[in-house]
Amino acid sequence: MQEDRFNQDFFQFLQESSTPFHAVSFMAGKLRGAGFQQLYETEPWTLVPGNSYFITRDNGALAAFTLATKDYQDQSFKIIGAHTDSPALQVKPLAVKASHSLFQLGVEVYGGPLLATWFDRDLSIAGRVVCTTTNGILTTLLVDFKRPVAIIPSLAIHLDREANNGHAINKQKELIPIVSQITGGDALNFSSILAEQINKEYLDAKVATIMGFDLFCYDCQPPSFLGLGNEFITGSRLDNLLSCFVGYTAMIEAINETKTDTNRLLICNNHEEIGSVTAAGAQGSFLDSILERIMPDSVNRHRALRESFFISMDNAHGVHPNFSDKSDPEHMPLLNHGPVIKTNANQRYATTSVSSAIYKTIAAETGVATQDFVIRSDMACGSTIGPHTAAILGIPTVDVGAPTLAMHSIREMTGSRDPFLLYKTINRFLTRDRLPRIEG
Repeated sequence: MQEDRFNQDFFQFLQESSTPFHAVSFMAGKLRGAGFQQLYETEPWTLVPGNSYFITRDNGALAAFTLATKDYQDQSFKIIGAHTDSPALQVKPLAVKASHSLFQLGVEVYGGPLLATWFDRDLSIAGRVVCTTTNGILTTLLVDFKRPVAIIPSLAIHLDREANNGHAINKQKELIPIVSQITGGDALNFSSILAEQINKEYLDAKVATIMGFDLFCYDCQPPSFLGLGNEFITGSRLDNLLSCFVGYTAMIEAINETKTDTNRLLICNNHEEIGSVTAAGAQGSFLDSILERIMPDSVNRHRALRESFFISMDNAHGVHPNFSDKSDPEHMPLLNHGPVIKTNANQRYATTSVSSAIYKTIAAETGVATQDFVIRSDMACGSTIGPHTAAILGIPTVDVGAPTLAMHSIREMTGSRDPFLLYKTINRFLTRDRLPRIEG
């Protein structure tokens, strides 16, 4: 695959993946089109060596795997992983507020976004809606307005002269998007608006009653190249849809390139940004239960996992030119200079010297340089799905990611070469016959 085509496909994925639910739906469509067969956790599985499958859970998590061509229950796994969620503003169940001729929607902060970046942006609304149909069926549908419908205006500088000297944002009072003008005495019936939008997106939906929803605000501005030479990419939800895109693309390309006598598996968990302790999160049972069904014999499964390897992909902090003192002086990842291996003494990243060496060897085989990241010793470190997955499965794990600026902003930035450089290493990992051997 060429880099230009890769980035264009990446942009399409970003635009279609306004929420984790939409990301999973999009990935499922791509996998299905590439020959992956959908399995369901509520049904028995009949697995065939050499075939490819995928499963979703709670609309927001996805796993895909390709079985070895022979004796797959005795073979190790090459596992790659990412997460589908990003920091956001989530609409409250009883959201509508009326104030000074305006209707607003109450929102709750999901994860740890840079809140100041959410002001004065053209916001849309998307997510999952549970409703009953006119024939009495309870169903789940995805909805996406795909146009600006909300905004959180900043307070004018004339009314807050100290705004540029630092301002603590009150999450309850100041993060309330405006969505409509009050005209006459009519109330804003948000359920009716959702039903109308669903009927636009699904011609045969026949919505009777909105029972509930998981909706998020998101920035309408599409991703784009940036810089005098288009050296950069800027867009929403790069953390961590970039890694999801790399993951499912590498899985699809791998089945087209080679057959292997190891099992390949992609896991895209939800809820990493809020701790992963959910049914669809990395601390849940999703991946473990899939592996149990692929390898029912516990002895074979545990033996195979000891010989397996997991690459956890999540964006890494690039050094910020205006705030370089926030980086460790010897660990300053640069955009467009290769994937970043993330290490932490307290195992907030799952990387060890052994797993790092294995990934570096694989990257070197593709001609891709790697970089190292360690947080300053006087600062707290974030985490990924890597440590959770490694702890549950007992599998050697490395944490890597594309270097990024403005992480958790409504609009993040990476190098235009970074997604493809990461992809090249993951493609090599999945198509390589065996892992690099380490004695001792």
